[in-house]
Amino acid sequence: MRLIEVMRKKLEELGVCVSKEGTVAEYGMLALDDMEEGEVVFTIPRSALLHQETTTVSVVLEKERSSLESSSGWVPLLLALLYEYTSSQSHWKPYLSLWTDFKTLDHPMFWSCIPEAVDTDLANIQRDDTDLVLPFIAKHPDLWNPDTHTLELYTKLVAFVMAYSFQEPEEEEDKEKAPNPPMMVPMADMLNHVSNHNAILEFTPDSLKMVCVRPILKGEEVFNTYGQRANWQLLHMYGFTEPYRSNGNDTADVPVANLYKVAMQAVQSDSEWQLMEEQCQMMREKGSFIFGKQGCLTDTELQTALKMMCMSKEEFSEFKDNEGWEEDEEDENPLPFSNEDLPGLKASWKRLIHEAARLTVRSYRDVEGGQGVKSDQALMEDKAAFEGLGSRKQNANV
Repeated sequence: MRLIEVMRKKLEELGVCVSKEGTVAEYGMLALDDMEEGEVVFTIPRSALLHQETTTVSVVLEKERSSLESSSGWVPLLLALLYEYTSSQSHWKPYLSLWTDFKTLDHPMFWSCIPEAVDTDLANIQRDDTDLVLPFIAKHPDLWNPDTHTLELYTKLVAFVMAYSFQEPEEEEDKEKAPNPPMMVPMADMLNHVSNHNAILEFTPDSLKMVCVRPILKGEEVFNTYGQRANWQLLHMYGFTEPYRSNGNDTADVPVANLYKVAMQAVQSDSEWQLMEEQCQMMREKGSFIFGKQGCLTDTELQTALKMMCMSKEEFSEFKDNEGWEEDEEDENPLPFSNEDLPGLKASWKRLIHEAARLTVRSYRDVEGGQGVKSDQALMEDKAAFEGLGSRKQNANV
């Protein structure tokens, strides 16, 4: 409690406070005085960051770094957290004790009804624990214990890292390298996110600084940004969404499979069917085309699919003979797929986009009433009814 009191007084000196009242979530940061654009809210020295290089077990993690490589790059930090969270002598205990058994984490990873993305996360967690973590723990019984450092605790720590960690942005010349590993940033992780944020975390060689990007008035919440994330990404990674219509980064996904289905619906002969089958097989595209508020964000992929789907038999035959696009076609810039430019596309392209979008909308179903998107929208616009839902149902509707 002494550390928390010291931190509280220090924050008040800086003109901010951490509070449960007047914030959008359980905790948040409020301005005690007016702040100007460019003003530094607080500074965190790099020595106060928790990651695999600042942990007590940094030497052994660095020594065996090659054996801990994974697709996420998170395993060294998670092993550090396993040790520090359960060590009574940990330098990081005051910080980690803020999350008692992580019971306050209402993360989708712990929900009974989970989306596909979370299902994939859980499968990856199980694989990393079996293939990397447990063999590593077995080699270092003086530091880790499988009876204490269990899969359950490991999973909670993954959710903790997902919800509260930061990653330092890549330098332009380092784009080809593996992304920087995550780190825990005390105090910065207390700020909530909105797309229309008023502060941002800046990284310098010696410290991290929370800086105002526009004026903040006394009593206003100080908001950081977790990146340009759609609501489905916020829900997946953090367990919340921004209120309806508030998220300027929100997106709608049109599955690639729906574009194929629409293209197939237009065929009128066996020869056309065979041609379309070949074109679809050659594309082998999965996933979705992503549309933001200004237009399509995956314009290159959409343009490639549309060109393929609208080829004549002769054009497709030439395409196969050339083993792909002509060199000048490969180098051409993608067409603009902004909302303003969509009306100017070829009629055949517009039809495919329009019908694929309609098919996507029709695929949405209101489980309870079968009313589809309209009933969800009506519910969100009925403020009293919407606020009567629990937070999870609110997020699901948004």
